[in-house]
Amino acid sequence: MEHKMYPGNPFPLGATWDGEGVNFAIYTENATEVELYLFNGPKGGEYEKYTLTEHTGYIRHAYIPGIKPGQLYAYRVHGPFEPQNGHRFNPNKLLLDPYAKAIAGHISWCPALYAYEQGKDDLTYSKEDSASCMPRCVVIDPTFAWEGDKAPKIPWHKTVIYETHVKGFSKLNQKIPEEIRGTYAALAHPETIRYLQELGITAVELMPVHYFANDQHLVEKGLSNYWGYSTINYFAPTNHYSVNGTSHGTVNEFKNMVKELHKAGIEVILDVVYNHTAEGNQMGPTLSYKGIDNSVYYRLAEDKRYYMDYTGTGNTLNVRLPAVLRLIMDSLRYWVQEMHVDGFRFDLAATLAREFHEVDRLSAFLDVIYQDPVISQVKLIAEPWDVGEGGYQVGNFPPGWSEWNGKYRDCMRDFWRGADSMLGEFAERLTGSSDLYKDDSRKPTASINFITAHDGFTLADLVSYNEKHNDANGENNNDGESNNRSWNCGAEGPTDNPDIIELRHRQQRNFLTTLFLSQGVPMLVAGDEIGKTQQGNNNAYCQDNEISWLHWDEADTDLLEFTKKLTALFAQHPVFRHKGWFQGQTIRGTKTEDIAWFKPQGNKMTEEDWTNGFAKSLAVYLNGKGIKSPDAEGNKVVDDNFYLVFNAYDDQLDFILPPERYGKQWIKIIDTADPKNTEQATYKAGNKINVTGRSVVVLLNKQV
Repeated sequence: MEHKMYPGNPFPLGATWDGEGVNFAIYTENATEVELYLFNGPKGGEYEKYTLTEHTGYIRHAYIPGIKPGQLYAYRVHGPFEPQNGHRFNPNKLLLDPYAKAIAGHISWCPALYAYEQGKDDLTYSKEDSASCMPRCVVIDPTFAWEGDKAPKIPWHKTVIYETHVKGFSKLNQKIPEEIRGTYAALAHPETIRYLQELGITAVELMPVHYFANDQHLVEKGLSNYWGYSTINYFAPTNHYSVNGTSHGTVNEFKNMVKELHKAGIEVILDVVYNHTAEGNQMGPTLSYKGIDNSVYYRLAEDKRYYMDYTGTGNTLNVRLPAVLRLIMDSLRYWVQEMHVDGFRFDLAATLAREFHEVDRLSAFLDVIYQDPVISQVKLIAEPWDVGEGGYQVGNFPPGWSEWNGKYRDCMRDFWRGADSMLGEFAERLTGSSDLYKDDSRKPTASINFITAHDGFTLADLVSYNEKHNDANGENNNDGESNNRSWNCGAEGPTDNPDIIELRHRQQRNFLTTLFLSQGVPMLVAGDEIGKTQQGNNNAYCQDNEISWLHWDEADTDLLEFTKKLTALFAQHPVFRHKGWFQGQTIRGTKTEDIAWFKPQGNKMTEEDWTNGFAKSLAVYLNGKGIKSPDAEGNKVVDDNFYLVFNAYDDQLDFILPPERYGKQWIKIIDTADPKNTEQATYKAGNKINVTGRSVVVLLNKQV
């Protein structure tokens, strides 16, 4: 049935249902004509075509009464096909709306998806129609029964992040109903929520959930883009992880997941990829932005036929252009205001901060984030690097941002594998990395501390492999990072040697203990707490299978219980989560400093000791009365005292406890060489304690 068409409005962009019809609006500067297609079914079927003749500025728009939620639609855009001038318009290509709130179906790879003739260069012109290969955008009904949902607003200093993949987390979990495993619904299931609460998690950081493409080169090899860093739409949750994957029910399923996690006091942080899209370089497909206005949406090289590539994926979004910056900000606000998420981790965030070439702390992107009344108030996490020149920017993002602290990761890996000259940096990283964050008025919580992430070895593999083993990826083991700072403890991969097995388990506990007792925000990767292995694959981006999924039936339950003990210690004791920096000064009424460092002999570290290249062991005293920041009601915060002993030497050492003024009696509460703490030993000031090689001991002195 042909519908009437009215001029409509330029805002909001996208397809907006008002109860009586739908307003369509799309931004393009250089197009000569924009056609809207309404479909009665996916991948073919009948359609209606409308030419959007009305435009305001560079926005084409129309209002069509009678259209309802569930309507499928897409665009064709006319204009010059002049790749040498940056224009790649081709109306034979069906295009996704950049502002679509839901997408039905998936991309089916075929030659018609390319604006040029396959087998020839990108200057040729393809007349093949791509409609049969393309998914469709979906008009949604935005209403949802939020039931008074409120953001948990967990303070940064109380936050424990759990980086996880929506599908991989639950796909093999037999405690979850089979029909919902691997979906948003599975993350909302009571079993998942119980697990996260018992583990002490306050925020799940979801790997990309924006609608993404499954890259053609992977599909042709029988693989797939498991991680999802190939975004093609920044508003629609991908239907890869939805029980209702063929309809706009995906949106409600995602919202329900957020609602249920919020009820449990757990925040939702999204890993977002605003630095590039799935359309690649000049040889890539035409799926959306490239066909709507290539020279607007992408950063082009001096020769406009080619793309600037700071991401290693073929293209870079043109964040310098106001319309593209608006697209990103509209997307961020949508996920906060309509989808109720609590924050974002920005993939390759240095790319977003590039102006003409260099990373710029005064870039338009950082400025607009800072002044935005919505986005500036949620959790903002930068992956502070990209692959371009000068792209490593750890410590250089402005106030309001936290960062994945790659220097923390590298330092802790080196320390526990026994590298020389580590004590000074180890102490710096353990106490929040003041060298990176203090000068610009940021706090220790600017440091997102992590030992592992989705990209790289799992924790179990970090202590089991010296080399990557990525043969399953089909790239001759040439992909993935080669410098992993890993140590296999004496054998490469699986072994029957009981001494190596015990050392590997102890090393995992050492890493986890260090992580949760460091100042800053701990990030745990899903599966590390149960000993997940990827058989040495440190780049499992294309492994949507049992290499990547969590094997719950093989869980190391002892490691899980040990991790729960650590997260509980972190939650119960504010001395491990200072909001401000240590001063190293005597606290009034205690005769002791807020923090003090000791050698195994029981005397304090000297300047010379910090530069001792062979020293691999030290202890630190944390004063429970040295917490400067008050609680939420303005009251003084007082905690117990702790003495943390770190022995990265390969043999046992005797540590002498400090003088009585630091604590008369100490109780051993954690020993990574005795994870169940079977001794439960008590020591007095000046006593000697034997510490196993490569282990951590945590002693508690109760405040009276």
